[in-house]
Amino acid sequence: MSRSPLRFDIITLFPDFFTSSLQSGLMGKAIANQIAEVHFTNPRDFTTDKHRKVDDEPYGGGVGMLLKPEPIFAAVESLPVLPRREVVLMTPQGEPMTQPLFQYMAEEDDQIVVICGHYEGVDERVLQLVTREVSLGDFVLTCGEIPALALLNGVMRLRPGTVGKAESLKLESFEDGLLDYPQYTRPAEFRGMEVPAVLRSGNHEAIARWRKDQQIERTHQRRPDLWERWQQQSADADG
Repeated sequence: MSRSPLRFDIITLFPDFFTSSLQSGLMGKAIANQIAEVHFTNPRDFTTDKHRKVDDEPYGGGVGMLLKPEPIFAAVESLPVLPRREVVLMTPQGEPMTQPLFQYMAEEDDQIVVICGHYEGVDERVLQLVTREVSLGDFVLTCGEIPALALLNGVMRLRPGTVGKAESLKLESFEDGLLDYPQYTRPAEFRGMEVPAVLRSGNHEAIARWRKDQQIERTHQRRPDLWERWQQQSADADG
């Protein structure tokens, strides 16, 4: 039995931001093959004043403008509601994007509504709509569309049928808590740099050991935080 397409509803003032990315590459393939579908809703379409105003000054003073609650509530409430639904606000205050988060959404959700913030953020009352706040990282961007596109890509590519070889998804960075191992292709020698002999040996057991060792070493050097977490998880698994 085939799965229904994963529905994304993007609440955005700038739907054209997504056009090129969703028409090409794996995301374009996923949409064309009805693995996922993406719909856009513009809060400006739900304003009631002649200027179609979606932002206003914050109470108590301060720099910048906030997105008003009324258009966002109306935009979200205009959408269909599927059984397993997330309403995500893209915000630097949210939980960081991680591979386990993408995996959960790809496997457990039928619908993901993504609210893209702008200016200095959104009125706090918008959080009454939200089931999850998500951040791309500990930095500030000009708009929520940038992290929203990252979330779309990260989740969509994990849906069955999007990536040609499903096995390749299991061998990527972060899938087992470690970074990916070094990879090489032809030629075997380039400008004095040679592909490690073990990879040309044909000994699959030795290659697997080398790759695992490289994953551990690379993670230890580049992401000691991940390495410590992996060590703890390994110790817990061993009991």
